[in-house]
Amino acid sequence: MRIALLQYPIVWADPQANVRALDERLARIQGQADIAVVPEMFSTGFCTDRMDLAEPWGGTTCLALQRMADTHDTAIMGSLIIREEDGLRNRGFLFAPHVPPRYIDKRHLYKHGGEAMLFKPGDQREVWEYKGAKIRLAVCYDLRFPVWLRQDPADMYDILVCVACWPKVRVQYWDAMLPARAAENQALVVGVNMVGTDGTGEVYNGHSAAYNTWLQEVALFNEAEEGTRIVELSVETVRHYRSASPLWQDADDFEVR
Repeated sequence: MRIALLQYPIVWADPQANVRALDERLARIQGQADIAVVPEMFSTGFCTDRMDLAEPWGGTTCLALQRMADTHDTAIMGSLIIREEDGLRNRGFLFAPHVPPRYIDKRHLYKHGGEAMLFKPGDQREVWEYKGAKIRLAVCYDLRFPVWLRQDPADMYDILVCVACWPKVRVQYWDAMLPARAAENQALVVGVNMVGTDGTGEVYNGHSAAYNTWLQEVALFNEAEEGTRIVELSVETVRHYRSASPLWQDADDFEVR
């Protein structure tokens, strides 16, 4: 599975500019990746007080994402602000070429940043299959909650993808938790963060990374680096590892409520 990590600045509160920028980035890697992963709220930045930026599911930005996936023959994972009848969602998505999109809504909303006041949490613990890989998506703050991301023995994932707007002031936790989620779930992990300064003055320094079965960094961006890294992750290797050393079988039973 070839995964492109796209770490770059997001234009604050400007969906059209951000869609254009993503289209250009995908054109440069066409044919090189099965999945392109972009930061959380890729079309607006982490805007938690702008209801006017929310779109209906299937609206303009969703149509643009599907067109880009079809045109560049690359699946796209990220999140964006969606408006439903009962409120707003920070919706994580997988747009794949020529098939209906899949989504989950961010479960854990960042109260300190105002997110919980405007958005409603999701409750979907879904695993998606794409090109033979089983993938779980987490959105930013979800990474802090290992029970939420714990493997379900009945539907195990191979790759955990986390999309984020994770600021520099707390990036040490991001650096620690990405490999921790890989270790406890015997899974490959990909984390994509943004860089730059947002409209509130918050600074982001990236640290996007991918970890293999042995917690080796197969992709790691330099400090505040803007760019794209493409990694090849072996689903067969991680499945063999879980079979040969099935530590997951010793995990405590739990129920998510």
